[in-house]
Amino acid sequence: MKNTWLGSLYLALAASIWGGMYVVVKVVVAVIPPIELVWMRYCVAFISLLIISLITKQSWRMRKRDFFLVTLIGIIGNTLSIVTQEFGTMYSSAQMGAIITSATPAFMVVFSRLLLKERLNVKKVVSVCLATIGVLLIVGNGHVNLSNQIGGVFLLIAALTWALMSVLIKRVPKDYSSIEVTNYSILVAVIILTPFVLGHLDELRLSQLMHPTIWGGVLYLGIVSTACGFLLWNRGLQLLNASSGGLFFFFQPIMGTFLGWLLLGERIGGTFWIGTALVLCGVLFVIRE
Repeated sequence: MKNTWLGSLYLALAASIWGGMYVVVKVVVAVIPPIELVWMRYCVAFISLLIISLITKQSWRMRKRDFFLVTLIGIIGNTLSIVTQEFGTMYSSAQMGAIITSATPAFMVVFSRLLLKERLNVKKVVSVCLATIGVLLIVGNGHVNLSNQIGGVFLLIAALTWALMSVLIKRVPKDYSSIEVTNYSILVAVIILTPFVLGHLDELRLSQLMHPTIWGGVLYLGIVSTACGFLLWNRGLQLLNASSGGLFFFFQPIMGTFLGWLLLGERIGGTFWIGTALVLCGVLFVIRE
């Protein structure tokens, strides 16, 4: 039971942090293109986690058979999912990003059944349905512009690949620390993205990058959203099964919608609190189980 509550706390915190990420990305991506922004946040995150690993004396040794799996996690989740998420957010709104990527838990249930052979029961199905209805109520009256089809496609790919990555994390042996797995996967993303970024860094305007809102946003995305968020998410998934853990992803649209209203002036639906209550009910079903 202790692991259940601790894992739930880690996953809820991670998803809440990422909910705020949509608002920050929406502001920063106006100055820094998506791929360059992902690369910058990963560089900041890698340095942050490297410092933590040195302080805590983490081991960087990894067995060859596990290195391929962690590399795959870095390609699917840290690279493809995050890049498509940035593009999707740029071409849509914070609320649209929240509603489409909220499909991630449902995809996680499917992938966990196919790859991990996790059993599905009535409680899990009811929990996902309750939380999904809650998310639809949260952003359904917010006048989300669904005409931005390109952004929607990017966000759907982001949801699929993040769900697959989250399930693959469950296959990583538990004798590796979350810091090791997270930093290795981030390093994979940095290596992949570097060739696409180096030739375009000189196109960025230094005067715009030096604005406190922009560099502050990059630091938030790198340290808080990426380093801390990924650590919390990976650790939480180690303590819960993948299909149940995915349900906590619904905290992301709640926070994303609320902050989109608070900071960006995006309209919030009148059923926000009803939807939030349904999401919490779905999560409580999983915790009690």
